[in-house]
This record gives sequence, C-alpha cells and structure tokens, in this order.
Amino acid sequence: MLDFIYYPVSFILWCWHKVFGFVFGDDNAIAWVLGIVFLTFTVRGIMFKPFVKQVRSMKKMQDFAPEIKKIQKKYANDRQRQAMEMQKLQREHGVNPLGSCLPMLLQIPVFIGLNHVLRMFAPGKESNYFFDAEGVRSYVDAKLFGVNLGDAINHVSALGGGAAAAEPGWHWHVAPVAIPLMIVASVATHFTARHSVARQNPASATAQTAMMNRLTLWIFPAGVLIFGAFFPIGLLIYWLANNCWTLMQQRLVYTKIDKEEEAKKVEAKEKRSNLGPKPGQKPQVGQKPKPAQQQKKAADSESEGGTGSAKSAGAAKNGTPKNGKSPKSGNPSNVKGGAWAKNGGNQQRSATQGKKAQGRKRR
Repeated sequence: MLDFIYYPVSFILWCWHKVFGFVFGDDNAIAWVLGIVFLTFTVRGIMFKPFVKQVRSMKKMQDFAPEIKKIQKKYANDRQRQAMEMQKLQREHGVNPLGSCLPMLLQIPVFIGLNHVLRMFAPGKESNYFFDAEGVRSYVDAKLFGVNLGDAINHVSALGGGAAAAEPGWHWHVAPVAIPLMIVASVATHFTARHSVARQNPASATAQTAMMNRLTLWIFPAGVLIFGAFFPIGLLIYWLANNCWTLMQQRLVYTKIDKEEEAKKVEAKEKRSNLGPKPGQKPQVGQKPKPAQQQKKAADSESEGGTGSAKSAGAAKNGTPKNGKSPKSGNPSNVKGGAWAKNGGNQQRSATQGKKAQGRKRR
C-alpha cells in the first residue's frame, strides 16, 4: 500500500550501503550504520530549501504577530471573519502557513518507510524491496556490540518481524545498546527544540504557542525516551542522526539570517544618516534634506560663488567694472545718464544767453 514510500527509502539505503560496504565490507555493521546515517543526511539535504523557507516564514509571522493579535481580539466572536482577515494578512506579507509545516510533514513518511524496511529484514527472506537475498542476509548477520540493527527492546508483532527475533515481547539483551541511544536521541531532541524556541519573539506568544513549546521541549523528548524501547536499533540511529542534523542546520541557517538582518539594519541606518543634515547645519523651513553628494556639490558651488563675489567687490572698490570695460562702452544706463546731463547743460546756457539779450534791448 505504501510501496511508493518503501521503495525510495530502501533504494537510498541500498546505495549508501554499497558505498560504505566497499570500504568496510558488506557484512560490517559500520557500513549499515553509516548507510542509515547518510540516508538521513540525504533526505534532510533534499529538504534544506523548504527548511530555510520555513524559518523565513516563521520570522515574518513573528514580525506581524501584533497585527494577528489585533484581528483575534477584534473578531473574537466571529471565527469566519477572523479566518478571512488572517488569510488576507498572510497574503499581504507573503506568508504561507503550510510552508512552515512542510519539512516536518516530509519527515513522517521517511520515518514510517525506514521503520518498515528495517523491520522487514528477517532471516530467510528472499528480498526486501531493493535488497536481494544476499543483502537481507548481510543485514541480519551484521552485529553492533553483539546486537542486530533490527533488534528492539520490545518487539511488537503488529509492526512486522525483526531481524533476529520473530517472537514478540521483551528482549533485554538489546537494552545495553538501545538505552544509551534512546537517552542521547532524547537529549538531542530537547536541545533542538530549545534552540528553536529561543528564536521566538515574546511579543508573538499565545496560548497555542506556549502549549506547542511545552510539547516540543518536554513531551517529544520524553516520547523518544519511552517509546524508543519499541524502535529497532537502526531506527534509533536514524532518529539521533536526524536531530543532530537539525541542530547543526538550525545554527547555520539562523546565523546566516541574523547576519542578513544586521546588514539590513546597518544599511537602513546609513541611508537615514545620508538623508539627514550635516552636523551643525540647520535645515531651512520647507527644505528637504539633501543626500550627502548633493550637499557636497552645494557646498562647492557656494565656495565658488563666494570667491566670485569677493572679486567683484574688489573691482568695484578700485573703480574698475567687473568686466574690465570703460563706462562708455559698458552699461547702457551709464551712457543714457551722461547724454541727459549734457543736454541739460546746453539748455541752461541757452536760457542765460536769452536773458542777456533781453537786457540789452531794454537799455
């Protein structure tokens, strides 16, 4: 029924077992352990981009968390309107709520498929999906500290036959290998969840968020510690490798995103400082702040204008016009003024001579 999951999982495991079997030998448990570990790394590597999108989506949702709270408070009695407003807000910010769940959802079929494939390695089987009879025999005979990778502390018949034990019940000889793996996997699960919770914005905390944080911090690790007794050794190795990968991936991605956010803040700060006035300079009323380059050009033009004004003032003081020409060929207004003065003098002399002539006649 789920062969579309079992075949790809078994194929990836088969490929990695061939790679490490060439180095350590096909029947060596180390080749099988590394095959399971790198199966985990392969699947997580495929899901790396969805994980980055998940982190960015969660970051955006935390940024507009106050708006979400306002909508929840405003439409507390109208669930349908509240859902519509939430979807509208998510579209405006370009957030897909399902995108944050995608990496987790993709891990579920891998876990189910690997669990089934490892449990189907049983003595006497002719094949196990991509593994032939020789591959099945190699897995059954491989021992890790005297325990087969398909063994579990408690075998449940409903989950399929084990590699070394077909009878359901408790098998305490597996405990010395299984219990340390269970403890380490549980601790890794807790620290992975803690690292993710520490990234959350306190302003976006809700009752649902607090409940999910408790589940991921304490319930899930406790579940690994308790229900790990029913997992085969190979599946515990997968769980441990998966959490180690997640912890490393979170640190790398979070560090990169933090650097991007810091660079954006520095760029925005520099942009604001360039738009503002220079120290000690008061902007005029209604004048927009000039960028740094425009302010520099304005200062240069002002200095050039000041030099030109000083030269003009010196020339005027010495009685020489700015252009160095004489008043006669210079300003037309000066020429008109001289002609007017000349005509006025002639008219005054004519009037004087007329008065003298009248005096002679009377005599």
